[in-house]
Amino acid sequence: MKVTFQIEGGNPVTIECNAGDNLLELARRSNVAIDAPCSGNGSCGKCRVRLLEGELESLPSRHITDEEYAAGWRLACCSKVRSDCAVFVPDIASAYQSRMKTADLSSPQELAIFEDCQDHLRESGIHFVNRFRAVTVSMTPPSLDDTMPDSERLSRALEEALGVERVEIPFCVMVKLAHVLRQHDFVVCVKGELRSGVFHCMEIRGPEDRTMAGCAIDIGTTTVTMVLTDLTSGKLLAKGSCGNGQIRYGADVINRIIEQGRPGGRKKLQDAIIKETLTPILVNLCRHAGIHAGDILRLSVGANTTMNHLFVGVDAASVRMEPYIPSFFHWDGLLAGDLKLPANPLARILIAPNIGSYVGGDITAGTLASGIWDKDEMSLFIDLGTNGEIVFGNRDFLMSCACSAGPAFEGGDISCGMRATDGAVEACVIDKQTMEPTLTVIGDPDQRVVGICGSGIIDMISELFRCGIINAKGLFVREGKRILRDEHGMGRYVVAWAQESETGREVSLNEVDIDNFIRAKGAIFSAIDTLLHAVDMTVDMIDKVYVAGGIGSGINMENAVNIGMFPDVEPAKFHYIGNSSLTGAYAMVVSDDAAAKTAEVAANMTYLELSTYPGYMDSFVAACFLPHTDARLFPHSRQE
Repeated sequence: MKVTFQIEGGNPVTIECNAGDNLLELARRSNVAIDAPCSGNGSCGKCRVRLLEGELESLPSRHITDEEYAAGWRLACCSKVRSDCAVFVPDIASAYQSRMKTADLSSPQELAIFEDCQDHLRESGIHFVNRFRAVTVSMTPPSLDDTMPDSERLSRALEEALGVERVEIPFCVMVKLAHVLRQHDFVVCVKGELRSGVFHCMEIRGPEDRTMAGCAIDIGTTTVTMVLTDLTSGKLLAKGSCGNGQIRYGADVINRIIEQGRPGGRKKLQDAIIKETLTPILVNLCRHAGIHAGDILRLSVGANTTMNHLFVGVDAASVRMEPYIPSFFHWDGLLAGDLKLPANPLARILIAPNIGSYVGGDITAGTLASGIWDKDEMSLFIDLGTNGEIVFGNRDFLMSCACSAGPAFEGGDISCGMRATDGAVEACVIDKQTMEPTLTVIGDPDQRVVGICGSGIIDMISELFRCGIINAKGLFVREGKRILRDEHGMGRYVVAWAQESETGREVSLNEVDIDNFIRAKGAIFSAIDTLLHAVDMTVDMIDKVYVAGGIGSGINMENAVNIGMFPDVEPAKFHYIGNSSLTGAYAMVVSDDAAAKTAEVAANMTYLELSTYPGYMDSFVAACFLPHTDARLFPHSRQE
């Protein structure tokens, strides 16, 4: 049998299969991008496809109406192949990978925040210098009277130019040494690294080619961002991002850990991040910057603990099982050649150290970028993404923890939720009297609504609560044109009517969605509350709150406080610091000081395992209301 995936805006893909094969699994095998945040258990309803020809055996789903079913719409995860068939994959199913809105320095605001963080690091004594050198040397060509071998001729020239005692020439340089020397009449540029008085050659080129590049990478659960930088000047050469190719195996780390534990799963997850995600970005960045992949002499990675394991191809099963011990915190000696990345094969990959099972190197790198390790004031650092990680402290101590907020901040577990791509509502204001919304939608000015992303959901719930449309439990208590109820009495707020939306389906927020999001925001606040209690401190002792992560760029901080997600502190204390993981990774790749300081920060950070901490569950339950069961914690929360 054959299944042909007709991809909107792309070329069709055909795959051989057997009767009974699962359609989502076939899409994964053929590298067809279909969003499946729940990893195929049928709960999210995001993997919608349309049957064009043939027969699929599809289980009934609450996500597909009778009318939609009659029109051919199916959930890929709930469909089995029964004959040759053709399936239409809508553009929205793969937009997560190609059009994700991320904090990747793509805007002047993000770039300014990035540069500001670097300035603060310099003020803290971090010198942006490294041991990489590009040396142009001129040698006398060999002759019948001068029969010195090429390797010795080059070594002596480099020793004299650099004042070192020894030069190491690796295999990858040696195999092309004779050709390059003669091609350029024995005047060449050699690139490499000085370590302990020894110059380690990494690349040999013509005399004018002196570019030495570094690559900083933030591997998020949802998105991957990357910058290419000049190792000499620190100048950004190129930047880019896309969705993490592993998304189709689940929106959260738990689903991916389960998937990598299946036969062949570990390789599938590693290929998804290296071959499908990192390699294309790297190739494009090199092309844009006009450099060779061999010019990338060092890479750095900020990623959570699970992403680090899947990146290097190490079994991550122990991360999710008690006593939650990962395979590694710190990794030394990993080279680009080990993972077949398009870079110099001898380029070292600096992985920002993990702190615990659910606090990884992205938080270590982010903590470095935030600068809280060098401040006297008490600071709270919050990284919001698919997971929520929090660090509290100052130059004297640092405490960290992670909470399982789930995928709600990325639109998961929300009926009309989506990631921050074209068509997503990212901000909202509701008129209290008419209950009509004013929406800000990602994309062109005439872009129609597709769904609601994390920042939009925060605004929506805050506005519904402020206007008295929902109560503290998230239940609808007002009636109006936009408040509809199903046959069971469950209420929903219509954000966009079917005729107004891009998909032709109603976009709304119902009571189950609100309850799911209240649990997610409750996890964030209760983690902060528990962390403060662990060091015997209170909210009023917080001097600064640093918010990082892609979702943070669009968050209305006052609305986040209004629903009880963030502590009720003065608005002036909140500071958005962009993609702090990428900022920290950039500092690590350019600066030897920053790389050393990141390791030091990690070594001095205490990890609090919330799942075993007394009182955490009580704090979580108390936080699962708007804004909280204890109104005294939120004196400025608004319900007009």
